[in-house]
This record gives sequence, structure tokens and C-alpha cells, in this order.
Amino acid sequence: MTNIVVLVKQVPDTYSERKLSDGDHTLDRESADAVLDEINEKAVEEALKIKEAGEGEVTVISVGPDRATDAIRKALSMGADKAIHVSDEALHGSDSVATAKVLAAAVGKVEGVDLVIAGNEASDGRAGAVPAMLAELLGLPQLTQVRSLTVEGTTVKADRETDEGLTHLEASLPALVSVTEKINEPRYPSFKGIMAAKKKPVETLTVADLGVDGGSVGLGSALSTVVEASPKPPRTAGERVEDGGDGGTKIVEYLVGQKII
Repeated sequence: MTNIVVLVKQVPDTYSERKLSDGDHTLDRESADAVLDEINEKAVEEALKIKEAGEGEVTVISVGPDRATDAIRKALSMGADKAIHVSDEALHGSDSVATAKVLAAAVGKVEGVDLVIAGNEASDGRAGAVPAMLAELLGLPQLTQVRSLTVEGTTVKADRETDEGLTHLEASLPALVSVTEKINEPRYPSFKGIMAAKKKPVETLTVADLGVDGGSVGLGSALSTVVEASPKPPRTAGERVEDGGDGGTKIVEYLVGQKII
């Protein structure tokens, strides 16, 4: 039996206009439609494939505000068995280090975890560091940037793809895996799955419930902050080059003037 934890996150829809708040320059999550991050759907799908190949249980864990419940329910409607939702105002503005600390404490609430699966990076922060941080905190071997994954008994095997090439990885369970967009194509929740998700248990916890000091998370303890932000300027009209036989020269002169070449 494989006991799998999947990390999921609710993020602003990439098709919505995203902006920072005027007050503390954190992401204004209320200004955009919120969805389950696509890379997390792939992480859930991979967990379900492993579960369906044998016996197991899939628990999804999410750190986020109250409305992150919608993302959790989608993961449950896909087929996950239960969920933990860490929701606390103290978490507002937390950086990757604090997020990893909270996630580690939440994973510790799940008994007998064999495998933790995450996306390689969230589409809002794009830090791409939380899986590695979490593996370090949990003392687990980490297999990151994974494009294919198999579990054989107590061994997990993976192909890791980066700009440098393809690497074949192998580790003993328990372990942590982060997947890329090439890992699979996630299933659509069925009507039966959507209805069943309404009855699946979701445990809501605060940082105090996890034994995490509220003063060690949030914007006040973040290792980096945004001190100033301004919206992207509107696109200006382009400069037209009339080609009288010397168009190439004019383009080069323009590029030199812009210090592009």
C-alpha cells in the first residue's frame, strides 16, 4: 500500500489580469479568478495512477485562504481520498522558506507517508524551490523536474529532464517528487467524482494546530519583500521603416540606437 501526499495550490488564473496589492505589494488574489494550478492537476493525476496500479491512499494538502477550498475540492473530485487545508491569516505574505516549513508540519500530520508529489513550480510565484526545501526539512530524498515516474515496491524511479539533458534517478521510499508539465495529461472530474468529493473529509488547520510559531511566517518574517511596484506601461506605437533599398541599414541603425546590438 502506497500512502501518497500531493501538494496543491490555488493560484490566479493565467487568463485573468494579475496585479500586486497597493498596500504591501503582495499578490492581490481577490482581483483575479482563482483555479487549481495546472501543474498540481498533473501531480494529482500521477498520484492517482500510482494508487490505481496497486493499493494506496491519496491525501492532498494545500496552504491558502478560505477560498482555496475550491481547488481542494477539484483535487478530491479527480479521485483523491482526503485533504488537509492550512488556512491562517498569519500566513499572508509568507515566502518560500516559511511555506516549506508549514507544509512540512502539515505532511507530518499524515501517518506513514511513502511519497510526496508536488509540481515543479507554481504559476504565481515561480520560485521553483519549495519541493527541494520541503525534502530537506522532511529528510527525504528528492527527485525533481520529473517527466516520468514509476514505483516498484519500495523503490521510486524517475526521468529528470532539464536544459542539461535527461537524468535517470532512483530512490528508496519514502521520497519526494516534483513533476513537470510533461508528466501526464490530467483527467477531468466525472459527475460521480464531483458528487463524491462533497463527502470526503477536509481537515482545516491553523499554524498553531501545526505547532508552528505564527511569528516565523507571514510577510513580517519573509527574507525578501517588494518595496515598490508599478504597472506595466501601455504598449506604444511602433516605428515604421520605409524600405527604399536601404531598409536593412535603417533597421540595424535602429537596433544600435536602442542598444540591442
